[in-house]
Amino acid sequence: MSENPRARKLADRIKVIVATALDTRVKDPRLGFVTITDVRVTGDLQHASVFYTVYGTDEEREGTAAALRSATGMLRSEVGRQTGVRLTPTLEFFADAIPDSARTIEDLLVEARHRDAELAGLKDGAQYAGEADPYRQPRELEDETVDADGEHADGEDPRA
Repeated sequence: MSENPRARKLADRIKVIVATALDTRVKDPRLGFVTITDVRVTGDLQHASVFYTVYGTDEEREGTAAALRSATGMLRSEVGRQTGVRLTPTLEFFADAIPDSARTIEDLLVEARHRDAELAGLKDGAQYAGEADPYRQPRELEDETVDADGEHADGEDPRA
């Protein structure tokens, strides 16, 4: 939806009008438990995209889509009557993908929680692969004596 405030107000009004009309005026038996989730109106106020969700099976979703297609004319005339705009926008219905996306995200979160619990179980019995302190410590030269030529007293060269 554009940033046009008039389009935003019209979209909100269309959402209420369509939801009310579906509840009170449309008597199609194919119409399932429908929720109007969003309406987007073009900037010129000529076209409205109505997004809906349906609670139920795939057959109920298909039946609801057919019922909405058949009731589009009646819903458009109701929108025109109640909004009072000069040109009534055309209505186009789209099944909203938000529930499917939410279900996918929820499944991914459950899988992530399961993997985190599995990793925590592995972490409890884990030990370090190397020594407890993996960092190299500086050599202590206290017990070694170096003479004036830079050689150790035992004859080894410290640079070698």
